[in-house]
Amino acid sequence: MASMSFSLPKAALDQLKGFITLCKSKPEVLHNEELSFFSEYLLSMGASLPPKPEQTQKEPQKQEPKSAAKEEESEADMEVESEESDVELDMEGVIGDPNPDEPHEMGDPDKKEMTDQEMESFDEKRSEAMQAFSEGEWDKAVGLFTEAIKLNPNSAAMFAKRGTCFLKLSPPAPKACVRDCSRAIELNPDNASAYKFRGRANRLLGKFTEAAKDLSTACKIDFDEKADEWLKEVQPNAKKLAEHQRRKERKATEKELEEKKERVKKAKEAREKAAKEAKERPDQEPDMGGMGGMGGMGGLGGLFSDPEMMAAFSDPEVAAAFKDISSNPANIMKYQNNPKVMALVNKMASKMGGMGGMPGMGGGGMPGMGGMPGGFPGMGGLGGMFGGMGGGAGPGAGPGAGGTPPPAGATKPPTSTDDLD
Repeated sequence: MASMSFSLPKAALDQLKGFITLCKSKPEVLHNEELSFFSEYLLSMGASLPPKPEQTQKEPQKQEPKSAAKEEESEADMEVESEESDVELDMEGVIGDPNPDEPHEMGDPDKKEMTDQEMESFDEKRSEAMQAFSEGEWDKAVGLFTEAIKLNPNSAAMFAKRGTCFLKLSPPAPKACVRDCSRAIELNPDNASAYKFRGRANRLLGKFTEAAKDLSTACKIDFDEKADEWLKEVQPNAKKLAEHQRRKERKATEKELEEKKERVKKAKEAREKAAKEAKERPDQEPDMGGMGGMGGMGGLGGLFSDPEMMAAFSDPEVAAAFKDISSNPANIMKYQNNPKVMALVNKMASKMGGMGGMPGMGGGGMPGMGGMPGGFPGMGGLGGMFGGMGGGAGPGAGPGAGGTPPPAGATKPPTSTDDLD
């Protein structure tokens, strides 16, 4: 080893040792594809590898989670398929739309008025279109209605008639009919013919819910025996679809309710756990380094059950500062401008006898800090410290800690903070 020109880090050596140990305990690991480079190296050095283990026993174990996952996926797929297959519809008469779904002439929707010449031309085209319509010349009628629509794109009757022609074509063009009838309804919501033939077109497309709604509206506006006949054809399927939709919505609502209950349950358990933990640690102190255990704090255990105190001590900066102060109470002078530390000091002082006037803190500087030196290490004399800061003045309180400030010009007794002046 001494003659080697390089050395491996200790961490790398430890990993290498661990790998060798693994190879000794499970030599079959050498046949792992990821370690093929290492196996090839061993073989090149004349080493012999252990026989490759059989895969029959491991394969079922590897396949079990996959098969379980596949089963779950297949169950989910089956559930979705079952929801769809629950609705058995009578699809007789549904032809779809073999025609390409291409837009056709709808006129200029922004055109509001026609000239006198356009009005005359429109009347002519409308008459010709109605003549072709009455004679059953559907292709010709579609062209003539289109010319009329170009002249007057705000005529609901022209759109409704052309939509009817689209259904009469061979093969029918139900999608084009739906577009024309929808435009007619936009222009005139009381056009019963537009609802009637749009309903019929939706029925041919297999849209039974929409068909039932349109045909029902047509009959309400102007009862028509043919529309009523078509309505009766689609109502059974429409009712099945409506019931299926209600079941889906009910399941979705129940699922949402269950998820909400689960969230509430978890939140309740979390609150109960927090409350239980709080009850179990009322006399425990936060980890504050050298401040000593609760045993040395006398009757101060309840001091740290205050949520604000606990939150303050959880701050690493505050905990470090308090540790520093506990090692030498005079170090509190370093934290006079730290609001978090002084807020904690004030809080503790108020709980231990009131802050009094805090002559050193209020008007001019904290002279002497009074009884702070009294027994702070170990927290046994913490009362003396905060008594000295307030008006109570604990047993170790000095002249600067009482409620009455020293007279002007009086000689200040030496204190532990003189070296900081």
